[in-house]
Amino acid sequence: MKRKLEDDDAVEKPASSSSIIATSMNTSDIVLQTSSPKLSQKQDYIFHGGRRHVRPYYFEFISHVNKRWTGKTIVDLFADEFKGRQRDYYVGAVKSGRIKVDGETVPVSYIVKSSQKITHFVHRHEPPVMTDDVEILVNEPDVVTVCKPASIPVHPCGQYRKNTVVGILDAEHDLGPLFPIHRLDRLVSGLLIIARTAAKADFFRQQIEGGMVKKRYIAKVIGVFPEDEKVVDANINYNGSEGRSTAEDANSSGDDKKVKGKPACTKFTRIDTNGTHSLVLCEPVTGRTHQIRVHLQYTGHPIGNDPLYLNQQVDNLVTKIAKRIDAGERKMVSPDDYVYSSDDFSIDPMCTNCPKLIPQGYEEHDEALWLHCVRYSGTGWEYDCPYPSWASL
Repeated sequence: MKRKLEDDDAVEKPASSSSIIATSMNTSDIVLQTSSPKLSQKQDYIFHGGRRHVRPYYFEFISHVNKRWTGKTIVDLFADEFKGRQRDYYVGAVKSGRIKVDGETVPVSYIVKSSQKITHFVHRHEPPVMTDDVEILVNEPDVVTVCKPASIPVHPCGQYRKNTVVGILDAEHDLGPLFPIHRLDRLVSGLLIIARTAAKADFFRQQIEGGMVKKRYIAKVIGVFPEDEKVVDANINYNGSEGRSTAEDANSSGDDKKVKGKPACTKFTRIDTNGTHSLVLCEPVTGRTHQIRVHLQYTGHPIGNDPLYLNQQVDNLVTKIAKRIDAGERKMVSPDDYVYSSDDFSIDPMCTNCPKLIPQGYEEHDEALWLHCVRYSGTGWEYDCPYPSWASL
């Protein structure tokens, strides 16, 4: 259960140099929680300020030296490629053996070679998520479906491992191993289908890849959406560095302009409107990154609390009100709101996050995006999910 080295390091922001403390703590004296066959346990979680936190734990990230890294010193490699921590930290981590090359402690001047294995042993802090339960809808021998709350990733990725749907299901319902057959964006809620066997996962995969699966979402958008069914056929171009997509109509481009992105199509049907917002049924024919969100923006009716794709002309006050209503006036947690308590976790003197429970650089106040998956259906099967509270106009 080890992860690639860059998953965590690349996303944390620098800590102050005062937090980097020399230590004689030897990594051989520390037990990795990853040695457990379970992804997570009930006692791994702390509930505080309207958020589900994870008790910090020791973890080992693994990577292999690529062409760009070859010829760099071990410290320069980390300082240049993973700017989430200061150079002084990496010097200390190499000297103490928390960063190793091919399982061996090396000097800070060591020059790495192609394909060598690099391990980084860290005291890992995960970002918090909302406290909403992961509700089990159907529990069959080979399939489990749940209503995924917003803010929780589906599976381990980036900074998240235990604070994921599969992690929470393992801890609270002893369900594992699990095989998610589709994913929902972290801020999107609704139906999530998870296979309990590799064979069942392959069954769903074949139907999805064969275009045999129909998907339905609902969204709450700004303005009065057109009454007649609207089909948006616009390419989706995802920019990984910005974390957002753009849409471009293939038919509107001239011969001298190359259309970017991948073909994408979504059907929209208005369910209801109150003049300010509309509830819209969304049926994506393809499955591009942020497809529904971008296509709704393309129609001029973006999701009402989607800060990433709200048109600039929308009054900021409308967005703030929408977020506040959706959050239910729940208390938000700031990075300084919760610090170390001896009852919660032990401090690691080299950790750049301790004594805070929340990782350095975490400043997000998650909201439940007004986009919810309500149904997936294929040949001989269909699964549904109840509407969320915000779906009422």
